[in-house]
Amino acid sequence: QVQLVESGGGLVQVGDSLRLSCASSGKFFSINTMGWYRQAPDKQRELVASITPDKTTNYLDSVKGRFTISRDNAKNTVYLQMNSLKPEDTAVYYCNRLPNYPRWGQGTQVTVSS
Repeated sequence: QVQLVESGGGLVQVGDSLRLSCASSGKFFSINTMGWYRQAPDKQRELVASITPDKTTNYLDSVKGRFTISRDNAKNTVYLQMNSLKPEDTAVYYCNRLPNYPRWGQGTQVTVSS
């Protein structure tokens, strides 16, 4: 099964930045659309950003202009640069392929303190 390993989360202040990384063991990473998701307490998981094999990107409206998704196919890694963080960005962040692999990674916690 494909393994997804997220990292880079932490506790930050409002307005700070973080860069999340997700390493995939998938053999066909370069031809997959990849996405970053987040799940806040008592809320459903939501798709935050996605990037196609040709690097076309899409974003949740609430993060447009603040978050940037990118990928390095040589490293089988997808990134999420998060700037101007807000308390409402607090969540566990996950990456996955679109459509999703059945097995999710452990995620990485992002906490934005005001």
